[in-house]
Amino acid sequence: MGAIQRVHQKIIAGIPAYNQENKIGEVIRKASKYVDAVIVADDGSADDTARVAEAAGATVIRSDSNHGAGQATRTCFTTAKDRNADLLVTLDSDGQHNAEEIPLVTAPVIEGKADLVIGSRFLNDNYNIPRYRRFGISIITSLFNIGSKIKVSDSQSCFRCYGRKALSCLNISERGFAFSIELLVQARREGLAIAEVPISCVYDSASHSRNPVVHGVEVAIAVVRLRLKRKKRYY
Repeated sequence: MGAIQRVHQKIIAGIPAYNQENKIGEVIRKASKYVDAVIVADDGSADDTARVAEAAGATVIRSDSNHGAGQATRTCFTTAKDRNADLLVTLDSDGQHNAEEIPLVTAPVIEGKADLVIGSRFLNDNYNIPRYRRFGISIITSLFNIGSKIKVSDSQSCFRCYGRKALSCLNISERGFAFSIELLVQARREGLAIAEVPISCVYDSASHSRNPVVHGVEVAIAVVRLRLKRKKRYY
């Protein structure tokens, strides 16, 4: 008997972006080596993010105004489904994530071991996130984990891979950063197989415009709200 041929799976990278003209080109060029297409959801950038992204080879879907990371990620989801993607990989536009680690994040889905994979910054020591941000992330992650059999180490990482099953049943309604928790709560409710893989992380304070305290409090409140809503179905 001959060797079994692995059927090619269509992988799309989705990159939400807002005012990242200096970083997004390199992110796209690296990601393009590992995916079939790169989609950039430009969330009303006031700079040349869209032009730079197009020049780097991405398909850019522009919004006339800034709606938030959740809305931009929803655009990536919708476009991936419209293009009949087997896998959607999401990553940040600011260079925080190493796009060359895409194969690590997609592998569990390709191998049929997971429906959703989180690239965790806390499964190794290759990160330089400030202590106060780590503390905030740990609080949010603990709120997500408490009382559940399904636990994660990095609920706020947006370097993720979603397989067909996840794409078919997950829907983003949160416009802001709480979407990252919303998707995990939905995934747990739907019984999706969730896995984590270690990733590296390059933190650049210049790429984060929001007050981290305000951001953390907003997301923490959202975690409680999302978990209390239809609570019994989340376990």
